[in-house]
Amino acid sequence: MDLKIYHMYPDLLNLYGDLGNVTCLAQRCQWRNINVEVVGFSMNHEVPLADGDLFFIGGGSDRGQNIVYSHLLKYTREMGDLIEDGAPVLAICGGYQLLGEKYIDAEGNDVPGLGIFDYQTRSEEGRLIGNIIIKNTLGLSPETMVGFENHGGRTYHDHQVLGKVVVGHGNNGKDHKEGMVYQNCIGTYLHGPLLPKNPHLADHLILKAMERKYGLNKLPCLEDGPEYNAHEKVLKLYSP
Repeated sequence: MDLKIYHMYPDLLNLYGDLGNVTCLAQRCQWRNINVEVVGFSMNHEVPLADGDLFFIGGGSDRGQNIVYSHLLKYTREMGDLIEDGAPVLAICGGYQLLGEKYIDAEGNDVPGLGIFDYQTRSEEGRLIGNIIIKNTLGLSPETMVGFENHGGRTYHDHQVLGKVVVGHGNNGKDHKEGMVYQNCIGTYLHGPLLPKNPHLADHLILKAMERKYGLNKLPCLEDGPEYNAHEKVLKLYSP
């Protein structure tokens, strides 16, 4: 069995160690004897999106995001169709914002997004920075997810969220919600990188890819005791 992971615009969307998410996915596949190919999709290397099994979109600078938008715009329908078909997508920070309708900057100017989803992100005073802990809505065990957030934009939507904020800010610092989930597409502000700290989320994405491609409904277990013990301690420390 094999999986093809598309790393979208690794040269432009590469803040806060997010490359580690792709490394984590690839390694956890290899430990299970799943042949994995990581494809760097960029303006200089365009390949058919339909060939991908799992997609990662990282965060980037405003300039990087604008360049990506201009190029990815022609793939909007193809990306939307893949999401509707259940392809797993992990979009972090700028990638998360990019999937929405628009970003409203500090001067009130609309910076268009791809419009795959109907949410908006607005620049507001001050940045939301620090470690974050959420309780996930995906039914994964452990229920905690941890990461690091650093964003000036505030995102507002009525979609299913990735989790409820225990510590930190989340989507907008107001409603205690973090991220967005639709089908197997996940948008989130958790950097860090996210997946090495949360192997249960990495395995969720891999399983959804394997389920879509091969009909599998279970992955062989790996030894993640140290990570999960840390999550258990975090939950006890911060639970009321």
